[in-house]
Amino acid sequence: MLCHIPAARRGPFVWLVPSLWTLALGLWGLSRQDSVWRDEAATWQVAGRSTGEIVDMLGNVDAVHGLYYLLMHGLFELFGASTTTLRLPSVLAVAAAAACVAVIGRRLAGFWAGLGGGMALGLLPAVQFYLQEGRPYALVAAGAGLSTLLLVSLLSEAPGPGRRVWPRWTAYAGTVLVCALLNWLSLLVLPAHAVTLWWVRAGRRVWLRWAAYGACAVAGALPLVLFSRSQSDQVSWIPPLTWHMMIGPAILLALGGVCALADRPRSDRPRTDGPRADAPRAGRLSATAVGLPLLAVPQLGLIGISLVQPLFLDRYVLFSMLGLALLIGAGLGAAVRAARPLFPRRAGLLVPGAIGVSVLALLPVELDKRAPASRVDDVVAVAGEVARLGRPGDAVLFVPAARRDTALVSPGAFAGLADVALERGPVASATLKGEEADPARIRESLLGQRRVLLVTDAAKVAKPSGAARDAAKAAVLKERFKVVEDRQVRGRRVTVYERR
Repeated sequence: MLCHIPAARRGPFVWLVPSLWTLALGLWGLSRQDSVWRDEAATWQVAGRSTGEIVDMLGNVDAVHGLYYLLMHGLFELFGASTTTLRLPSVLAVAAAAACVAVIGRRLAGFWAGLGGGMALGLLPAVQFYLQEGRPYALVAAGAGLSTLLLVSLLSEAPGPGRRVWPRWTAYAGTVLVCALLNWLSLLVLPAHAVTLWWVRAGRRVWLRWAAYGACAVAGALPLVLFSRSQSDQVSWIPPLTWHMMIGPAILLALGGVCALADRPRSDRPRTDGPRADAPRAGRLSATAVGLPLLAVPQLGLIGISLVQPLFLDRYVLFSMLGLALLIGAGLGAAVRAARPLFPRRAGLLVPGAIGVSVLALLPVELDKRAPASRVDDVVAVAGEVARLGRPGDAVLFVPAARRDTALVSPGAFAGLADVALERGPVASATLKGEEADPARIRESLLGQRRVLLVTDAAKVAKPSGAARDAAKAAVLKERFKVVEDRQVRGRRVTVYERR
């Protein structure tokens, strides 16, 4: 249908179609069979607290996600706690990011490049995972898309008398700052944009403005960066960087490079006459100049940071996938231009055809990402087992203590059970998992119980716990209790113990 729409009337379609397409992908299987995994459980239980309680908690833990928690608190207050409320912001954010990719691609490489890149974003496996995730990474991707679009608009417009650029530069700095407050590793978008400025040989004024407004964004995020460093124990579980961890980035960069080879200067790109102090040289701004740095610099930057402190997780630079989508779109646009002399009326069908083939080829991935088994565990399913196995007056233990998230997300399933190891609850202690008593008191409390439910990780995902409290729990259960029932479901385990 789009092939027969005159080029002058295609404007809205270039971003509307990818947005609706991505929205449909996000709504497909949104609840994941009503499952919630441990990372989302943190969002769920914190969003259910009051604003004051959230602020108190941020002083002790998870300050890096403070803005996101406050946002989700507001949404939970307005729409209630549900998997839809938890995940829909991420779906809408990726749809917005797809629109940004489409507009950038249209501006730099033509209609079909914009349409193809915008539709490709939601199909990328990493994006499909976080498209339906109750965490801030999709929102950061949307912000990165908007800041990149603003930069492209500033670079591609010729300056004129009376033309004011400071509102867009202010919006650029504000967008970068908000992204940094959602996850400060998103500041890696700034060096990516710097490479684009170098690539297109931006003028001195552009460099100065970018540096000034970028510095304002960094300065605004710096207090959070410095304060969150004091909570670095939260990421102490991330393993050191190894060679095999770089296979994924290497494949992405290779794919991006192949697509970039197809991005050639187009004769119909806007050009201007005469030298320009505020813009790149005519014809040099391209999808490659924007997309390749956006893909490569955050990936390489995170690798460099991880050499100092292990932080290499793909979700921290999810926004780099916008660069890959833009390059894929440029490749599709080049294919359409190459096919046009042979099939002048049908060349545009290459883009929907390629998207359709990709959907079929990636169908196993698409189904997998929407299944509960795609995450390491499910805190809701195990709560159902607790409700079925528990009896009023039973004790309950969590190993490690972070598995208490099951009770925090589904408190009704634990009604009548005594959390004998807990000394101060998560809200009272302003923490995520609460504060447990010392090992001696835990042992004493357990010796007075006749029946105990242990909630822990399933055997295939369990890791040894070096905590003294967990060792005390295990010792008492082994010495004085026997197992009478054991259930494992979706990465979690419930074991029922009775006194010998």
